[in-house]
Amino acid sequence: MSELNLILLGAPGAGKGTQADRLRDDFALPHISTGDMLREQVSKETELGREAKRFMDAGELVPDEVIINMITERVNAGDARDGFLLDGFPRNEAQADALAEALQGLERRLTGVLLIEVPDEEVVKRLSGRRVCVKSPTHIYHVDFDPPKHEGVCDQDGSRLIQRDDDREDVIRKRLEVYHAQTEPLIAYYDARGLLRRFDGTRPPDEVHAHIRATVATLRLEEGF
Repeated sequence: MSELNLILLGAPGAGKGTQADRLRDDFALPHISTGDMLREQVSKETELGREAKRFMDAGELVPDEVIINMITERVNAGDARDGFLLDGFPRNEAQADALAEALQGLERRLTGVLLIEVPDEEVVKRLSGRRVCVKSPTHIYHVDFDPPKHEGVCDQDGSRLIQRDDDREDVIRKRLEVYHAQTEPLIAYYDARGLLRRFDGTRPPDEVHAHIRATVATLRLEEGF
């Protein structure tokens, strides 16, 4: 079976996490979130983790070179030999170039880039409407799409519901500004290389999943020829 080396692309709140979970199950692909990977390396005190922690403790961004080295090590692991689903990287064209070079060094290449498109106002509505339980943060509600039975109260344990700081509208709009300035140029970058596949993220999650799954299955068949 051919490799499936995929990137998930889209604005914060586009639904990448939801679709990543489903694709991981559909195609037995490891979901490589750069944030999770970084935290894991630091907690395990690996050589790369210790190097990254020095920058983090100094309040600085972890350099691209360190992240690329982590990704190279991760995609070379046994469970990623048949493919991977990369989420959160690359964030700009320089990182995309570095990733392509690293994969080439492993004699591998990208199969496709899956772009989930959602308008800014929909993103703001989705994220700003989230409410989480102060006692159990995994208890999540939405004021419009999944409200609690009693406003401001968790259905499961009766605790107070709050809006997280990063779900405030001003914070969301700032994150979207960063996305448009830094990451959105990757759409044209990967489209020019024939790798981009677009999906309407405003559709229900099941429909988005069905479209992505069919597209990825086709990509795998094409890679086999």
